[in-house]
Amino acid sequence: MTKHEVSAFLRTVGPQLRQVRGSLVMASLCMVGLTLTDLLRPWPLKIIFDHILLDKPLPAFLAFLHPLLSSGKIMAVVVVSSAVVLIAALGGLFSYFQVSITAGVGNQIVSTLRVELFAHLQRLSLSFHNRAHSGELLTKLAGDTATMRDVFAESALTFTSQVLTVIGVFAIMFAVNWKLALIVLATFPLLVGNLVRLYRRSRTSARKQRQKEEKMASRLNEAFSTVLLVQAFGRERHEHERFVAENAGHLAESMGHVRHEAVATRAQEIIGAVGTCAVVLFGALQVLQGDMTPGSILLFTAYLHSLYRPMRNLTKLSAGLSKAMVSAGRIAEVLVVEPDIVDDPAAIAASNLRGEITFHEVSFDYGDGNDVLRDVSCTVGAGQYVALVGMSGSGKSTLVSLLLRLYDPQAGSISIDGVNIKNYRRESLRAAIGIVLQESMLRGASIRENIAYGKPEATMEEIVAAAKAANAHDFIQRLEDRYDTVIAERGATLSGGQRQRIAIARAMIRNPAILILDEPMTGLDRQTEATVRQALARLIAGKTCLLITHDLQAVTGADVVLFLHGGRLVARGRHNELMAANRQYREFCEGRRTIRPDWRAREQAQV
Repeated sequence: MTKHEVSAFLRTVGPQLRQVRGSLVMASLCMVGLTLTDLLRPWPLKIIFDHILLDKPLPAFLAFLHPLLSSGKIMAVVVVSSAVVLIAALGGLFSYFQVSITAGVGNQIVSTLRVELFAHLQRLSLSFHNRAHSGELLTKLAGDTATMRDVFAESALTFTSQVLTVIGVFAIMFAVNWKLALIVLATFPLLVGNLVRLYRRSRTSARKQRQKEEKMASRLNEAFSTVLLVQAFGRERHEHERFVAENAGHLAESMGHVRHEAVATRAQEIIGAVGTCAVVLFGALQVLQGDMTPGSILLFTAYLHSLYRPMRNLTKLSAGLSKAMVSAGRIAEVLVVEPDIVDDPAAIAASNLRGEITFHEVSFDYGDGNDVLRDVSCTVGAGQYVALVGMSGSGKSTLVSLLLRLYDPQAGSISIDGVNIKNYRRESLRAAIGIVLQESMLRGASIRENIAYGKPEATMEEIVAAAKAANAHDFIQRLEDRYDTVIAERGATLSGGQRQRIAIARAMIRNPAILILDEPMTGLDRQTEATVRQALARLIAGKTCLLITHDLQAVTGADVVLFLHGGRLVARGRHNELMAANRQYREFCEGRRTIRPDWRAREQAQV
């Protein structure tokens, strides 16, 4: 166990251990009691054989038994034999409470750790999640925490108990017969060396297993999230073969670990058998010479079992401990990552915003040195309807991501109502911005919960009002459970238009000052478009709206068109003005479909 592993382990579970230190003290006391009962188990046999049956004199530390031996051998045998049951009962009691307490502590610690890890992952910036694999995060959140729980529940304090038992056994052995104790001690380096070797191999194997589990989890997540694509292209067999290959690699690594553990366990047994043979042989010769009593041989034989059994247990525990250390290290790797986006201690709440947005010389790249935005400067007036247009990759989505503080620009600043958005608390800033995306991200929950996701404290009346304004109420009423209808993940059981209207209701219910619409009409048929446009017209009325679109029908009535190209803002103005004055914008528009009349003006007039 390296210093780095211990540090990672303590850093991961240290805060939780401090919270349950009272329970750990009780478990430690039970552990000491269990160790003492294990050390007492062989003594009734020695007393019966040496001091009752063979009438050997009692040593000074057993002088308290003189009255019992004086009462007769039969009574003494009955009482001392009963002590075997008493010691076993006490050991069972101590073991029960130790296991119960440590299991409770382990589950509590890991439950707290899992919640902390989930909350930390939620706080980490998008740049982290873009780099990380979903399978890796899922494995750490579920698999690694479960491994640590199992170690706490089954092995916490047991390892220490076994170590204390070994130390106590050697102490008694040397007190009884130091020569036999030296024979046993001679096998100890082999036992420990075998144990260390297994731990190192288990640690390496555990790390490889976790990496393969991450790949499998990522493969499963990818396959399930793109099942439509897989089936549409008839690639089921290909995906099956890829998963079989990943699974075979994990199986091979797991079987290798099992074989290492089996070999180490058998080696412990063989070393223990050699030690027992030497003790029995040498001890029997000493008994024949009158230097030892038969009871002492029985005592040593029993203690050999008490010595080699913990060593075998430690062999198994070391495998579990190595996995726990690997898991703790992997979790610690995530917990030490600091979010790129943090609130300033003096940050204020973004409340009662008018919605004026100013981009001042904003530049940004995703860490690869390639600028996505360069020196973008513009002001969006409160209540303005602004269309962001440009070729794919021109920086439109990045610009609104910066407005949401999903990232911070490398240069320049963004302000809302004259206040740098870094001076707003992130949660309140994002609460003041409504979003409707091209692909409506709905959750596998009821329609009521999906609409209220934008405002968890919303009443049923507010939810229904938002649904009506989004033209969603009628189709919701036709569903079997109406607002309590549970939809599939990502809204798969709803049509595209229905999903989009739920997303509009979700944005509408929080009554945001600023709206971000990212290609909200993509993939909708003409009839559905008309319904969604009516809902959008209600949604954006009186609000600052940034519309990202490739559909030029949506830009004709925009108060301002921002035309981005190559990460730069190359033109700004109304559509007709830019068509007349900017050749690059005109060429961009001519490459698009025919522009139809302003839908926003028409729908708002109807509203």
